[in-house]
Amino acid sequence: MTHVLQNVVFPLDRDPDLLPLYADPETWSVVDEQPVRVSSVAHLGNILDRRRARIVAGRRVSLGTYFNAFPASYWQHWTAVRDVRLTVRTTGRATLLVYRSNGEGARQRLDTREVDGEATSSFDVRLDQYSDGGWIWFDIVADDSHATLEGAEWTTEQEPVRRGGATLGITTYNKPDYCIATLQALSEAPEALEVIDRILVIDQGTQRVQDEGGYETVVAALDDKLRIILQPNLGGSGGFARAMSETLEAGESDFVQLLDDDVQIEPESIRRSVVFGRYASVPTIVGAHMFDLLDRPKLHAWAEVVDETPFMWRTLNQERMPHDFSVANLRQSPQLHARLDADYNGWWMCLIPVETIRAVGLSLPAFIKWDDAEYCLRAGRAGFPTVSVPGIALWHVSWLGKDDSIDWQAYFHARNRIVAALLHSGQPEGGTLLRHSRRVDLKHLMMMQYYPVTLRHRALRDILLGPAHMRAGLATAMPAARALAADFPETVVHRDSGVPMRARRGRQVFGRKRKHEFDSPTGLRLRWFTAKTIASHVLHSPRPENVAQPEVEFAKGDAHWWRVPLFDSALVSAADGSGKNVYTRDRAQYRRLLKDSILLHRRLRRGWADLAAQYRASAGELSSHEAWKRTFEGQS
Repeated sequence: MTHVLQNVVFPLDRDPDLLPLYADPETWSVVDEQPVRVSSVAHLGNILDRRRARIVAGRRVSLGTYFNAFPASYWQHWTAVRDVRLTVRTTGRATLLVYRSNGEGARQRLDTREVDGEATSSFDVRLDQYSDGGWIWFDIVADDSHATLEGAEWTTEQEPVRRGGATLGITTYNKPDYCIATLQALSEAPEALEVIDRILVIDQGTQRVQDEGGYETVVAALDDKLRIILQPNLGGSGGFARAMSETLEAGESDFVQLLDDDVQIEPESIRRSVVFGRYASVPTIVGAHMFDLLDRPKLHAWAEVVDETPFMWRTLNQERMPHDFSVANLRQSPQLHARLDADYNGWWMCLIPVETIRAVGLSLPAFIKWDDAEYCLRAGRAGFPTVSVPGIALWHVSWLGKDDSIDWQAYFHARNRIVAALLHSGQPEGGTLLRHSRRVDLKHLMMMQYYPVTLRHRALRDILLGPAHMRAGLATAMPAARALAADFPETVVHRDSGVPMRARRGRQVFGRKRKHEFDSPTGLRLRWFTAKTIASHVLHSPRPENVAQPEVEFAKGDAHWWRVPLFDSALVSAADGSGKNVYTRDRAQYRRLLKDSILLHRRLRRGWADLAAQYRASAGELSSHEAWKRTFEGQS
């Protein structure tokens, strides 16, 4: 029996920014080791439908693109599939060229075939040379008249290890329009629906999906697959845990596919993730990459890891992210050809085998932040790896217009990172985690951001109470954190009203060369700056005129921790550009919070071993199906 591993597809939207992810009709060269586009001949009119495209006479189109090349290395490494067939259906006179790459991005020709009229061409490839990396793809070159790609797919005769489908769980909070768009896209993608047993929308908001325009239409289109579950706002972890719980109890799916609400999906990616999960040699968490919904050719997340010593998440090759496919497509980007192994995948889209949930439990009651990373670390320790698979992706609202380290989410950033380290860190006293946490406090204090430091200290005190606080505060920690903002004038965003807010000494502007001058101050320079700034904030009150009116103004990108502390007050643009925040030095708050930071981190360090034992002993109960069921029943 033939099994389709991957269909060649074209974009759902007539969006020129999307085309480089699917087809590459450009001619490229290299100057100073950088890709350079020699000619641009992309026309959306040549995309005929979801599976078909026109190749203009005399032109060459490459399918060596993010969504249409075959990620051979990942299939070789994580599955037992070794024989794959590429089938290409064409009309017209054309030449088909099949290529492969290695882990360094070097290209090699595998096969060439001339076709004419209506033709079906098959190419058999062996997956046995892709250990370090590599893709396989094909190009089409039209002859003296137009040719048409009528469809193509990558298949295998090998039987999958598992055959079940997935329950898709969407967690949402007041984003009904996004949810309806996702459901509409799924309803129009029969090949994706073939692998989906059930669609659960966990609606935790006050703006209900059921009240959104278009709801009745998608209900009719999805027939009996769709189910809406209403519950109070228990955060992402509570919504996704509900999807896991319902999937376990229904017993009809082999996987649960977690999906965020503020996304735009590629339905073929949904299908690919389930197929990859079916073929994985051991039960495997299959993660999706994340493109920027507001800048769609930009890839933000490829393979994410948790660095052990500071116990902090990051993206592998972080210095090369985001990657802009409109500037350098897959074939022009050697770094994208290496196989990268992940520690975890964000829950914007992540497929989890039911076997994994039965073995390691559900999400921690973390509300938001670190629940995905902690879960994958827990699963990995139990023998269930996480694989972020190229060609499986969606578009998600990125973090570029946000700064959630200084709003109510600061509590969860601090608490859940340390709790995850207590559960999983193998370093004595968490390695450098607590030292880094103290530095985060100090930077916020020097920036006159007293609200996030207060929240971070609340998080540390809760951690010291023991693991029971996590479930006890699941529904209340977020409202309490948000309510606390009223005590801090710095949290007020002064919206642009037509009368500009002004600083006494004007706006501080920094040239490009100076922007990152002190990004990583080290040695004596760092020590002198820190000591001088601490002394200044401890000993001196702000001048009255700088309290009455901000002393200086900074653009958000210029408001670094080594610049803002030099002034008594600052007017700083909000991350999303909607207005400005006013930061004012408060000597009393600074002194109190600095003292609290030292004492709380000292308590954590001294009690680390005992706390780690407590949290590890309680981990099974915190994430158990039974405990989550009691939570859901108590909130109903």
